Amino acid sequence: MTEPLVARHSLEYPGGYTRSVGDVVGRYLTGLRDGRIEGARLADGRVLVPPTEYDPLTSAAVSVDDFVEVGPAGTVVTWSWVANPRAEKHALDRPFAFALIRPDGADTSMLHMVDVSTPEEMSTGMRVIPHWRSDRIGGVSDIEAWRPYKDGDPIPEVPPLPFSENMGDSVTGIVTSGRLDYEIAAGESTTRFLLGLAEGKIIGGKAVGSDDVYAASRGTDPTTGAPTSISVDVSDTGVITTFCIVNIPGLSDLAPEIPYVSAQVLLDGANNTFFGLIRGCSVDEVRMGMRVKAKWLEKLTADHGSIEWWEPTGEPDAEYADYKDYL
Repeated sequence: MTEPLVARHSLEYPGGYTRSVGDVVGRYLTGLRDGRIEGARLADGRVLVPPTEYDPLTSAAVSVDDFVEVGPAGTVVTWSWVANPRAEKHALDRPFAFALIRPDGADTSMLHMVDVSTPEEMSTGMRVIPHWRSDRIGGVSDIEAWRPYKDGDPIPEVPPLPFSENMGDSVTGIVTSGRLDYEIAAGESTTRFLLGLAEGKIIGGKAVGSDDVYAASRGTDPTTGAPTSISVDVSDTGVITTFCIVNIPGLSDLAPEIPYVSAQVLLDGANNTFFGLIRGCSVDEVRMGMRVKAKWLEKLTADHGSIEWWEPTGEPDAEYADYKDYL
């Protein structure tokens, strides 16, 4: 039996996700940048930290006119120990505790990190104080971490911000980075399909007693659930069933110059469609029923990139009845 292939992928939004934050959240983030924690006083007198645009209990709108400063000290409400932080996941490079911390004067808690060496130093009800960064930009990470604090001790000074022409402006937007690293174990059927691509072949599968062949089978017949244990070589020619003309730039670094066409191709000998790019003709010429053939790379690999695109064969279009069930 062939050892199943394993692929490692990273999903990341280029440049981060940019969004506006509105008046309420913007006021809170501006306070963090300036080295203070602020909350919103609600109609019933509760102080909400972090503030939201609406009261979570009554849905009444929150106003920036009702902001009050809280803390800086706070109390740990509950916590969880992180013994083995990961560089790509956690802000601290040493063991720490995640904790819900209720700043003095607030009625709700905020999630943050407590910087202590061992879990024995943590306890519910312990007093903590924020340790501020000097390079604050207007985000929760402007607090590097919270540290143990004894009431009556001096409040640590907030480091001054480096001079900036925009340092007095309110925070109106944020850029959030996001990255997901994951592994995919291909499984027996997908491994067979991928290894076939490395040989310039499209391998499908069918179940015992069935005539339905599925290119790039995931291991089971989608209509019956039976294992597609029988390998079947599928043609690298087919018919366009549906397609989309893409006119939006920047969707992917790998995307061709716009406009371009993405299409579902019903392969000859298969009972499912295969997704790919259409090249070799103008976008205006692409149509349902058009016959196309795979354009293979000269250097084949065990992935979908072995097929560069699909291009017209010049054969007469297929009859609608031949592909109407695959739209």
